[in-house]
Amino acid sequence: MTLPLFFFYVFSVITVASALMVIAARNPVHSVLFLILAFVNSAGLFMLAGAEFLALILIVVYVGAVAVLFLFVTMMLDVDFASLRSGMLQYAPVGVVVGVILLLELLLVGGSFVLPTGVEATAMVPIEAGVQNTKAIGLLLYTRYVFLFQGAAAILLVAMIGAIVLTLRHKPNVKRQDVFRQTGRKRSEGVEVVKVKSGQGL
Repeated sequence: MTLPLFFFYVFSVITVASALMVIAARNPVHSVLFLILAFVNSAGLFMLAGAEFLALILIVVYVGAVAVLFLFVTMMLDVDFASLRSGMLQYAPVGVVVGVILLLELLLVGGSFVLPTGVEATAMVPIEAGVQNTKAIGLLLYTRYVFLFQGAAAILLVAMIGAIVLTLRHKPNVKRQDVFRQTGRKRSEGVEVVKVKSGQGL
């Protein structure tokens, strides 16, 4: 057994076990930690496959941002997960039916998928010899697909702004800072001179 094959089996077993523990763990914080472990081992599999860009994206984006955000939100929200799980058994038959249907669809798609002959030889964008994977993806994204890439970024930006606007709630009793009112305030509005007689002050 070669060393890359050994690491492939190690990463694969840990990834599958972590994915199962994400579903089976009772504590949601433990589920997020197992999800981070699954992402890290998946990044190791991508590194073995020669896709270092996808491995780094998986570490930086998913582990460094998404999974950590899930962890903080789960820890900050005081949600009674025991009460949420109390009524899960009544939805189990529907879930089993949906799961079986999805499994049959996946088997039908996987069984009927046939790769046409000669697809490997008709690559639209061949990678030049000596060019690394990350550089090849960057050259392709920012030359041929630059407008589609920027359009996808704009759609994600609009979606993020829309989510912030929809979830933002202004409470009437919360004191907020008004910078324009503070900078535009005059001396007469901020200072009040009071004449206090002797013996009547603090």
